[in-house]
Amino acid sequence: MTKRERVLTSIAHKEPDAIPIDLGSTPSSGISAIAYNALKRHLGIAEPGTKVYDVVQQLAEPSDLLIDRFGVCSLDIGRTFNTDPSRWYDITLADGSPAQYPTWFRPDRDADNSWRAKNKKGMEIARMPEGATFFDQTRFPYIDGYPDTFDNLPEVMDQVLWSAFVHSPWDQAGRPDFWQELRNNAIRLREQTDKALVIVAGCNLFEWGTFLRRMDNFLMDIYLEPDTVGRLLDALLEIHLETLRHVCEAVGDVADILRFGDDLGMDSGPFMAPDIYRKLFYPRHKKLCDYVHAHSSMHTFLHSCGSIADVLPHLIDAGFEIINPVQTNVRHMEPEYLKREFGKDVVFWGGGADTRHILNNGDVVQVTEHVKRNIDILGKDGGFVFAAIHNIMPDVPPENVVAMFDTVMQYGRTDRKGDNV
Repeated sequence: MTKRERVLTSIAHKEPDAIPIDLGSTPSSGISAIAYNALKRHLGIAEPGTKVYDVVQQLAEPSDLLIDRFGVCSLDIGRTFNTDPSRWYDITLADGSPAQYPTWFRPDRDADNSWRAKNKKGMEIARMPEGATFFDQTRFPYIDGYPDTFDNLPEVMDQVLWSAFVHSPWDQAGRPDFWQELRNNAIRLREQTDKALVIVAGCNLFEWGTFLRRMDNFLMDIYLEPDTVGRLLDALLEIHLETLRHVCEAVGDVADILRFGDDLGMDSGPFMAPDIYRKLFYPRHKKLCDYVHAHSSMHTFLHSCGSIADVLPHLIDAGFEIINPVQTNVRHMEPEYLKREFGKDVVFWGGGADTRHILNNGDVVQVTEHVKRNIDILGKDGGFVFAAIHNIMPDVPPENVVAMFDTVMQYGRTDRKGDNV
């Protein structure tokens, strides 16, 4: 099978010839730039330039060399916008290793050695303390209450780091030729690779409420001000449907997967009772999924952290075909339970290695056995794309990263014989 065929076969809930692998096709299945540099040193790779394509999370764009080394089966179309060296400049990461930022992102160093970042209007909206490895949101536009109308919502959203400092390809979305370039790039990439193509679209609903109002306020709002929350969600839905219209027209017949995002879970369970999700968020999520299915051939992928098993039936009903990061280290998200209860209805893109306990703190033997066990459970009868539980963090030893992917390439074969694939 080609790598694209492996992914699509697994999405169809059939077993491919080998477990498909992801690293870096989404900003929730990637690798920290610090961990990436350590990995290159460990492998003796002298490749220059570590591109921090997601500046908020400080994620590296994996190079073609590393993608091939680890048998990765999916690619982010956004990477095609990162090839011009003039759009990058050299910086130093928190551990002292070198990397590059896109030229549009130039945070200021403060007297306390923290980094402060401003949007295009000069408004400070994010901060990274000295020694930290990601930027924190510091501005919440609706923290003091909701406006009477949401007519200027797009402008307000640009006061939030997740919009103002968005990763590729969306950092180029303001260009007049963007949509045509996106299509041209996607077609060219599809012709050049046998890997599945992913377009990351976001279209968050719950999370945008937390970005605008702050988490504590918005969690109260969904119970105390559901009508106001509904108006906000409808305004967001209108913006998102327009984005999806352009995405479907540009790459709906080229990309294989469209990735949505909306973190709905904590360690202990969903942020809200399932009936609240069903009332406020389900109808809007369903409209987003229905639009993609009606206007493209792309499969729908939802990134949602945390314990979401209690709302997973509703997410499946809304039309999400793929779930990520499959956080198996929290309540009601044990891989055996997920596979038994939902394995025929949704694809698990992730859950392959625990980044909270095993990948960062275990040794190579523990990582290897852990990965084998998850492959045995989640890979049975297809419906599984291997990725770590969320991004590989700076503290993960490079030998564990190598052990993880080498185990998948060897143990994840259907016949479990022969060379790596």
